[in-house]
Amino acid sequence: MLLAHMRDCLTRIREYTQGDRSRFEGSRLVQDAVVRNLQTLTESSQRLSSEVRGTEPQVPWRELAGFRNVIVHGYLGVDLEAIWLVVEQDLPTLAEAVERMALRLSADG
Repeated sequence: MLLAHMRDCLTRIREYTQGDRSRFEGSRLVQDAVVRNLQTLTESSQRLSSEVRGTEPQVPWRELAGFRNVIVHGYLGVDLEAIWLVVEQDLPTLAEAVERMALRLSADG
């Protein structure tokens, strides 16, 4: 269930931004949607069991949790540049890890 939430958030962020920085920067609606989905994504990642997280040790789980705290507790001061860098540089790798975790869990039945 948590991985499904994470996949949905990753998909929505891709749909909202379409990988286009100007689309992100030019629309408060897109910014708000991306930040909200990042919040849900990071919250879900914190709730994954340590066993599931352990299957993808290259994912910086602690940093992800820290990023969640920045989003939740400092929304008005959130740096949109930092948000975009996460979207552009970190989410593709996280999406791949989420897919692998989901495949493993479905294979384990």
